[in-house]
Amino acid sequence: MTKTTTLNIPAPARSESPRQAQWKEARAVFPIYLALAKQLEIEIPFTQAKRNLPEKPDLEIFSQVHEWLDSMDQRVLVHQLRHLLQMTTLNASETGLRALIQRHLRKTKKSNVDRDKIDFLLVQYFALCAPAKIYHKQIEPADVAHVMEPVLGEVDPAPLAWCAPLEQMIESLRSLRSLREILKTNFIEQGRKVKETAGGMFYDPAALVAFIRFNFLLRRTLIELMHADLIAIRAGLSQLQSAGVRTIDCHRLGLSASEPPTKILTIAEEWKQPFQKEYTERSVSQAFDKLLGLRADVEQALEKAVGKAGEGAIQQLQGQPAKSTPAAKKTSQGSAAPKANAKTKERPVAGASEPDSAVALDFENCMEQIWEQLIATPPTRGRSMTTVKIGGARILLSSWEVTAFVSEDGPSAEDLRRAVVARVLVTAAMESAKETGNATSLDRAMNMARVEVTRLQERVDVAKQAKDTEAAVNLGISTKRLLSTLDEAEKL
Repeated sequence: MTKTTTLNIPAPARSESPRQAQWKEARAVFPIYLALAKQLEIEIPFTQAKRNLPEKPDLEIFSQVHEWLDSMDQRVLVHQLRHLLQMTTLNASETGLRALIQRHLRKTKKSNVDRDKIDFLLVQYFALCAPAKIYHKQIEPADVAHVMEPVLGEVDPAPLAWCAPLEQMIESLRSLRSLREILKTNFIEQGRKVKETAGGMFYDPAALVAFIRFNFLLRRTLIELMHADLIAIRAGLSQLQSAGVRTIDCHRLGLSASEPPTKILTIAEEWKQPFQKEYTERSVSQAFDKLLGLRADVEQALEKAVGKAGEGAIQQLQGQPAKSTPAAKKTSQGSAAPKANAKTKERPVAGASEPDSAVALDFENCMEQIWEQLIATPPTRGRSMTTVKIGGARILLSSWEVTAFVSEDGPSAEDLRRAVVARVLVTAAMESAKETGNATSLDRAMNMARVEVTRLQERVDVAKQAKDTEAAVNLGISTKRLLSTLDEAEKL
């Protein structure tokens, strides 16, 4: 057990008594604990009527709630908390996250489980609240300290000597260009060792800032590199399908020597989902080794299918830039590129194509473009709508629609994604028809959307029958938006 005395957590407002502040915090975290209990099938000692906590509690409910929250803290592990927050919209609540972090930080004695929860939650808070202007740059300690001030108070971001290993790893991250390179390091394990050997020093505010920065930049690098491999894999699969290839040898992935490309594409799509289980350096390495094996299988199949004519395509896959950070660009400009890659054309950025090509997208490619734009756009505190651009069209997405793309899975999320894609395709086709006077693409998009509307209305009914109110409401609103878009298109 470790003890902390160095944190300067923002104090409650002067008008609040300590008891009022405790209750306010309890009310903020209560929905998260309810969701955890449901997820883990833990009995909830409050009737449905009592789960809407009053602003001013009596002594009995005050004690009952705090006792239950304390008992839940003892039972919930960090990977279970991670799974909940990454797979639900609870992660989008700044108030809830801040209260949950401060609840754990205020504990006089903290277990290693508490420490790991705090470590995870602090990074989640930074990812949620960091402004877009710093989200993709080389983040400095002062940037982190500023974003985390509502949680940690004012922090001097000056580096601590014992945190130097974290800074050294951050410097190394800037030069990594592929998943294969990062797998040769042991940064996850090194970071864990620094944390474990810190003891109570971990809770020094400057140390927390250092760990937040390290964890966020490591996670961002892994996502960027993974995304580059996924793009290369999907590009290769598309070329294989165009070449009429029906099976692929996927022995490196641990599958058979005759797997259909559609199945492999499904496997690649599953990589979009975040890690949901407890992970270690070994489990992360194993997961990424499989991804690299899949890429090698696809490249080998492409080489066999198209022979010498496909060498340029294979080189393009192998030379796919993994990152676009300023540091990476500087590195690539300062070194001589191999001649084989000198003529490789840069892959167009999603959403930057001409209007007609966007309209001509099939359903899956449109979904991919939306997803790429959404993961490149950081979540913004208090923002309920997000804009994506396909061709000449700009489409507003609600928070639950964004969540369906970037962090949720399952039937309801798939329904929401399909509703969004149908709306995007019709909107993009409308813009193209207005510019060109050719409504052929619009007719196709509208016919597809009408089929989706029928299916979506059935899915709303299914959600209602299952008493899944949230899914029914969200999907119902998204379906109505698609219908409104169709009505607008029919007026052209």
